[in-house]
Amino acid sequence: MSPIVLILIAIGLGVAGWLAGRAKAWSFQTGGDSQRPVARPTYHAWYVAVWILIPVLAFVVMWSFVAPQLVTQSVLASPAAANLPAFGFERESWLSEARAVANGSAPGVFNDGAEGLIEPFREAQGRYSIVGYVLTVLIAFAGGAFAYMRVGPRFQARTKVERTVMVILLLASLVAILTTFGIFASLVFETVRFFSMVSPVDFLFGTFWGPDPMSNPNNPDGSRYGAIPLFWGTIFIGAIIAMIVAIPLGLMSAIYLTQYADPKLRTWIKPALEILAGVPTVVYGYFAALTVAPAIRDAAVAVGFDSASTESALAAGVVMGVMIIPFVSSMADDSIAAVPSAMRDGSYAMGATKSETIRKVLFPAALPGIVAGVMLAVSRAIGETMIVVMAASTAANLSANPLERMTTVTVQIVKMLTGEGSFDHPATLSAFALGFVLFLVTLALNFIALRVVKRFREAYE
Repeated sequence: MSPIVLILIAIGLGVAGWLAGRAKAWSFQTGGDSQRPVARPTYHAWYVAVWILIPVLAFVVMWSFVAPQLVTQSVLASPAAANLPAFGFERESWLSEARAVANGSAPGVFNDGAEGLIEPFREAQGRYSIVGYVLTVLIAFAGGAFAYMRVGPRFQARTKVERTVMVILLLASLVAILTTFGIFASLVFETVRFFSMVSPVDFLFGTFWGPDPMSNPNNPDGSRYGAIPLFWGTIFIGAIIAMIVAIPLGLMSAIYLTQYADPKLRTWIKPALEILAGVPTVVYGYFAALTVAPAIRDAAVAVGFDSASTESALAAGVVMGVMIIPFVSSMADDSIAAVPSAMRDGSYAMGATKSETIRKVLFPAALPGIVAGVMLAVSRAIGETMIVVMAASTAANLSANPLERMTTVTVQIVKMLTGEGSFDHPATLSAFALGFVLFLVTLALNFIALRVVKRFREAYE
């Protein structure tokens, strides 16, 4: 049973309720002044539709989680499940294969034991599909009948509908906040579990990172979980090398576009520059691995660095800097353009040249917005993964040499959470600890950037 079908049924019933409520409300228009409705027919129509749509959509969401469980329990209770393994991976594999074939998403099964479960799955899915359809219609009819009976000349339909819309808008505004709290809570819970196995001091200040997911979970070696090389790689690649590339190029492009470029040329260059922000990071990764990294290696060998590797922090940092140029350029462009023209004209009236006006008037006045753009670019850079994987390797290395291999926090998070590692092992849980630290860092950077932007807006609005 597809939830989309239930949603379409709900929409159709909602439209029917809307038309019925509107028709009943229009009938009040023929009465005297004492019978004229206090709300327009459209509000009565929406009141009936809301009482149909919201309960049905809530049921569809709940049923999409409950129905698969009911189907599985029905199959397990059937005689065909007698030969099903009692537990473990094989049991889940049989059920998954039979379910996929019954749904039509797989042509057949690999395990002969799962073949007998296909028909029970089809029967259970058909049965609970009918139950879902019937319950959907009943809930819609009950909600619509309740709302339809309340429609009358003195009924405050407009107030009810507007309050409902306000609640929906409030819930929509809370989604981001609740999501942030959910992420934070999940990270904290798993991080506490990790720190119960590994000392926080060893993790935050250790200089060797080499977790072994296959080692004994009852005897973790805390000295293997020193995250300093990961923190350093993240800062070195994302906050140093990338910023050395992004900040000068971004600021110079913003200055050129706002002060020197012809308006027609600006309409072409600015969108072309901002296209860089929409390029998938895996494309940047290919570019770094196939073009930039070999070029850097050949250049290093030509000047005498025989140990230069194809994978290097410099290659990843340079490409990452190119990727975040639009973040710096767009924010600087908007900040410089927002400086009042009176300041620019006053500088010219005092005899300053254009370059002097830019350096001594426009740039200092736009500095808060520029700093905010740089902060946002840094938070974007330190969360990048694909470019580092493809151009800088996954080796944790504590070095200041940009030609050596390095890795970042996000790369190790992906590495620890992929594969067959147990979630009770400190190697897997270390990914949550790394994510928690990265979450705090990016949250702090975003908070600082927003505070700077707020000050900037207060100064010129």
